[in-house]
Amino acid sequence: MTQRLVELAQVFARLGGLAFGGPAAHIALIQKEVVEERQWLSAAEFLDLMGATNLIPGPNSTEMAILVGLRRAGGAGLVVAGVCFILPAALITTLIAWGYRELGTLPQVAPLLVGIQPVTVMLIVQAGWRLGQKAVKSRLLLGVGLGVILLAILGVGEVLALLAGGILGVLVRRPPQPAQGAWWPGLGLPLVMTATPVPEIPPSLGLLGLFFLKVGAVLFGGGYLLVAFIENDLVNGYGWLTQQQLLDAIAVGQFTPGPVLSTASFIGFQISGWSGAAVSTVAIFLPSFFFVLLLNPILVWFRRTPWTGAFLDGLNVGAVALIGVVAVRLGWQIGVTPFAVSLWQGVWVVGIGILSGILLFWKRVSAPWLIGLGAILGVLGYGLGVINPTLS
Repeated sequence: MTQRLVELAQVFARLGGLAFGGPAAHIALIQKEVVEERQWLSAAEFLDLMGATNLIPGPNSTEMAILVGLRRAGGAGLVVAGVCFILPAALITTLIAWGYRELGTLPQVAPLLVGIQPVTVMLIVQAGWRLGQKAVKSRLLLGVGLGVILLAILGVGEVLALLAGGILGVLVRRPPQPAQGAWWPGLGLPLVMTATPVPEIPPSLGLLGLFFLKVGAVLFGGGYLLVAFIENDLVNGYGWLTQQQLLDAIAVGQFTPGPVLSTASFIGFQISGWSGAAVSTVAIFLPSFFFVLLLNPILVWFRRTPWTGAFLDGLNVGAVALIGVVAVRLGWQIGVTPFAVSLWQGVWVVGIGILSGILLFWKRVSAPWLIGLGAILGVLGYGLGVINPTLS
């Protein structure tokens, strides 16, 4: 058992520190390590586990690491594999967050951020499109997604909007009953439970931990849904984070290795320093360990049951809808704000966004390369006098 734990630590610490490219790339690398090279699992077993991670909230690649650890070495393996996969990315992201806070307001750093921001918006758009192709399986589910978008516009919180998506998924999957109606009873409840504005309060580790614990417990649809929660609560609600810091945090999550949700480490550091980074990291990943441990025995049954399967379909579509909403909001800010500085800065920034979109959708260029290109173009624009970041 000790030897198995050491092997798990070596494999997942290396992947956590070197695996770039997002969840799909991480899972492919895990498959190469544990199926092809070490033969800890068969290909069929690995596929079963991969399907299971789509049924529970949380980051898929991290949950794959946790599941492999559980199968390989029981409860101790679950902890070792998960922690070793998360920790390198969290440490790297926190160190970048420290450098960002120390240098982020200086002119020599600002051009990088101006160039990276439109790229991050296109990455969110691409993630929503990719997930939507899998989640929107019918016209009825498309209607569910539109309903969730409407709820978001009306001010409903993300958790309630996701719950509404799950309820609507059941209603459109199951034939309507005369005594129950079809859409409006399920839609009406969340509509009256609109989110009330949260007064701005000083940051605290307790509230920060509770926020990321909530996010980790309901995060369907991948890491990009995290953006919607942060924008609603930490930017617009508590006022602990600016919109620009949110965009920069997303960018850092893209060009660092390991789980995308290590973005929480960056955000926690900006709000409450080293302790904020530690609390945020633990809180957002902790639910995944419990979900894997408690739900692993029933995951296959959960998908095969029509009611619960339909609920999950609705949740997935709702997650995609919320990603789309936040992409539009951030895209509007990126597309409009630079024009307030100067016409040429607006054209340059929008051009970076269009170019990164073409490379992303047409040429399938990976996220780290696009982030690097955006940074180079930001510096180039500054050198040509097109970008004036001190006024943005």
